[in-house]
Amino acid sequence: MKKILALCLFAVFASANAQYITVDENFTSDQLVNDVLINNPCATAQNIAITSWNFGSGNSFGYFESNGSGFPFNNGIVLTTGRAASAIGPNTSILSEGPTGWSGDADLAAALGVSNTINATVLEFDFIPLSNRFSFDYIFSSEQYLSNPSQNQCGYTDGFAFLIKKVGSGLPYENLAVLPGSGTPVSVNTVRGPGTICPVANPAYFDAFNGSQHPTNYNGQTKVMTAYGNVDPNQLYHIKLVIADQGNNLYDSAIFLGGGSFNLNKDFGPDLLVSNGLALCDGSTQLLDATEAGASNYQWFENNSPIPGETNPTYLVDHAGDYRVEFQLSPSCIAFGEIKIEYITPPAINNNVTLVQCDPENNGSTVFNLLHALPLIANGNPDLTSATFFTSLAPGSAPINDPINYQSGGSAQIYAVLTGTSCPLSAVVNLVISNTSASDRTITLCAPASGSTTIDLSTQVTPVVTQGLPSGLVVNYYTTVNNALAENGQFPNLYDVSGPSQTFYARIVNGPDCYAIIKVTITLEVFDPGFEDETLFICDGASATLSVPGGFSSYSWSNGDVDNETVVTAAGTYSVTVTNANGCEAIKQFDVQNTTPPGFLDAQVNEFDGNGNSITIVYSGTGDYEFSIDGQFFQSSPVFNNVAAGDYTIFIRDTSGCYVDGPHLVSVSDFPRFFTPNGDGIHDVWLPKLSASQIGSRVLIFDRYGKLLKTVDAATGWDGMLNSAQLPSSDYWFVLELQDGRRIKGHFSLKR
Repeated sequence: MKKILALCLFAVFASANAQYITVDENFTSDQLVNDVLINNPCATAQNIAITSWNFGSGNSFGYFESNGSGFPFNNGIVLTTGRAASAIGPNTSILSEGPTGWSGDADLAAALGVSNTINATVLEFDFIPLSNRFSFDYIFSSEQYLSNPSQNQCGYTDGFAFLIKKVGSGLPYENLAVLPGSGTPVSVNTVRGPGTICPVANPAYFDAFNGSQHPTNYNGQTKVMTAYGNVDPNQLYHIKLVIADQGNNLYDSAIFLGGGSFNLNKDFGPDLLVSNGLALCDGSTQLLDATEAGASNYQWFENNSPIPGETNPTYLVDHAGDYRVEFQLSPSCIAFGEIKIEYITPPAINNNVTLVQCDPENNGSTVFNLLHALPLIANGNPDLTSATFFTSLAPGSAPINDPINYQSGGSAQIYAVLTGTSCPLSAVVNLVISNTSASDRTITLCAPASGSTTIDLSTQVTPVVTQGLPSGLVVNYYTTVNNALAENGQFPNLYDVSGPSQTFYARIVNGPDCYAIIKVTITLEVFDPGFEDETLFICDGASATLSVPGGFSSYSWSNGDVDNETVVTAAGTYSVTVTNANGCEAIKQFDVQNTTPPGFLDAQVNEFDGNGNSITIVYSGTGDYEFSIDGQFFQSSPVFNNVAAGDYTIFIRDTSGCYVDGPHLVSVSDFPRFFTPNGDGIHDVWLPKLSASQIGSRVLIFDRYGKLLKTVDAATGWDGMLNSAQLPSSDYWFVLELQDGRRIKGHFSLKR
């Protein structure tokens, strides 16, 4: 943080020791412009005016000298948004000296694209240039270049503009204080170095954030910048130099204009350099023309040395160097022009190449993709990737509009002019129709039941295509013959084919040359023997026979057997590959597992439910098991439904015949849904069917109104009598009280 120091001024002239610049606020506007800034007999300013703030004891503009401080300019003009004398170092105080009543400048705001400018110092004058270009050097300094700003301070952007326009032209001002090669004006926010929370902007043009021991009292500055203006000689121009704060009157800024840096010169355009892509090509020349009306006494220089005998307005350059011309515009006015010229050696190319294309129709005409000549021309140079093609290089020749599909009959010559290169490069492209041929191919391949498959073109198709042809040929595949000609849409090596047949085209090439284009027909043979994977169980120490149907051409088992069946004695995964007469293959897999003994755990009985009675066997083991409740009939499911009341014997066995678990007894109890006590010996008694464990159970009989009619032993049942009288046909209800404590409720019908 700077410490605020009192600045002692003596009259209106401020001085400092040799470590800091000095500032004199007593210079007149004419002295500052003509004697300091221009200081050149080639131009004289007139109608000079300065708009600033009068501090009473000083001004916002003045003359400065480096005073041995190391400041880049020996002397010049300083324009500030505060006191000019306060620009003197050291950098130990924050300068915010402009009052709020000091206005800004609308032209500066428009040039910078900002609003709310304040504390503007303006230096204006007219001048008549004698040459077509002038320049000046400047440094923009500001207190807003804080080394440790807060985020809200990043939005303020003091700035400077060098505005020029031709008097009477009606044109707007042009700002010359812009970054080189762009229209970006120079301000705090367009030139800022790294190291703070504010965004970095064009750091190549930023000099430094200043410490306390700096020749000036500003926090930072740009590097020395040069502004250039192109003008019409001997025309009156108005120049306006203006600097202002932006947003508020705090944190002053200054512009330092190098004394005598206002120069008139000849514009030869940008330097011709490799770095900007404008370097000349070996063997070419560049005419430098410094002609100016009324100019005389020309002298050309190369690398700061006069070129003997070169005293004309023009000079023809044929090799690299730093070139300069000096010429006289008036008895006391010497102008100059400078340009740096570099040469490059064009890349080596093949300037005569040949494209050999196939003629699949055999009609003497075919389509060439001229772009395929580029790799041949480029000779391995990855930067040479584009060209324009012509049938003639005569002036005015039109380019070929569709070089990818160029129709040519017989041999022809085409010209390729490479684009995107620093030097003009061209090559002759000879178009030749191939005189070799090959026959179409039909290839039968196997497919699964789906009728589609993925084929490997390189292993399943290419060997057939190239059979009988010279060695070394390469084959690529395309959908149509035109695609094959243009090499457009090449197939991947793994290609999906759907049947029963599919046709595409093979382009056979010999190096870059087309050898032949043929039609390839793929016929798919569906081979589906209906195999399904199978799981088998074997007993410990036993064997199993694995088999597939006979009749195939060959069999190949994973254990090495070659018949349609194999015998295995160990658990594992086995497979067999069968092949038919056309070489198509199918695979069946067998999963052989060791069976384990079954274990009976429980029987879950659902009873007293009529047709809903069931027995579910709960078991342990991981084998393939069968289940029975009578020891004779076995089923794969452990669930038996619609089981009649009675006693049952449960058995569990594995399907391999290795193990049997049983018998296990289980009973299913139920009651009749009706009875007919008519003395015929059939259904004369309503008698529940219970297991032996339920002996001693009793039944309570109720009429439809819930009146208890009779209590009987479950083993005896009820004959439909009450007090020796027959009860009528009706529905009756019961409660069966079992020995195990369960109470079964239901109803039945008495029919007479």
